[in-house]
Amino acid sequence: MGLNSCLYECVITHRRLRPKAYTFEHRMMMLYADLDELEAIHRGTRLLSRDRPNLYSFRDADYFPTGAPGGLKSRVGTFLRERGIELAAGGRVRLLTLPRILGYIFNPISIYFCSDAQDVPLCAIAEVGNTFRESKLFLLPRQAAQSPSGHARFKLRVPKHYYVSPFSSLDICFDFDLLLPGRTLQLHIEDWDADGKLLDSHLRGAQLPLSDYQLLRFALKFPALTLKVIGLIHWHALQLALRRVRWHPKADRPELQREVLNPVPAARGRGHVH
Repeated sequence: MGLNSCLYECVITHRRLRPKAYTFEHRMMMLYADLDELEAIHRGTRLLSRDRPNLYSFRDADYFPTGAPGGLKSRVGTFLRERGIELAAGGRVRLLTLPRILGYIFNPISIYFCSDAQDVPLCAIAEVGNTFRESKLFLLPRQAAQSPSGHARFKLRVPKHYYVSPFSSLDICFDFDLLLPGRTLQLHIEDWDADGKLLDSHLRGAQLPLSDYQLLRFALKFPALTLKVIGLIHWHALQLALRRVRWHPKADRPELQREVLNPVPAARGRGHVH
């Protein structure tokens, strides 16, 4: 199709360091979609549709629920403009995410990589989700120096102030270190408290073309992937609970749950393990 959009075959690794060590690793796929190409993807693939049921589907309404008017790219542009970053005409937004699979969606994290009309990277936005169906946006600045691989790099350490995992307190910090996707994908996120690093997460992947062949191959290799993700979250939560890792109820610190999109009452749902 001659698209900039592509797929990544990935390995995700989580390593909890304290208070009790716990590590897991899983394989998965992710979609990297240029938001200007969504209609071309819809027309050019039989297995991935926009706003229609299919094996894979992409719905603007699943993302960035800020309440701003317009489609997904417009909402991203409004968010940036309110923070002094002008996407401008011809600017690009590329989204790394899991689409709906068999009609079901769940994304622990989606990343928007934003560039200007000359395709010079400006910033990234991390949309972090939890199993309450809440989300929170984190704006990641581009670093002046590129990574050793030559890719643009986006870094931020910021207080979490958001209920993600019931095994992590709300006042720890996220430390994001992301590289602009290319032939490879490299994302690194850590959790830190006053005593040091608590957890690190790595997502690494290899680029593949966005085609019906690859989509079908992934459907067979990673069947019902989004359902599998939510199932694994609860499985790993059980493992941590059996290890008697401290549980933090959502209702404990509502004042530390800030700038949350689609907030829900504390009595519902569970946070995801990461």
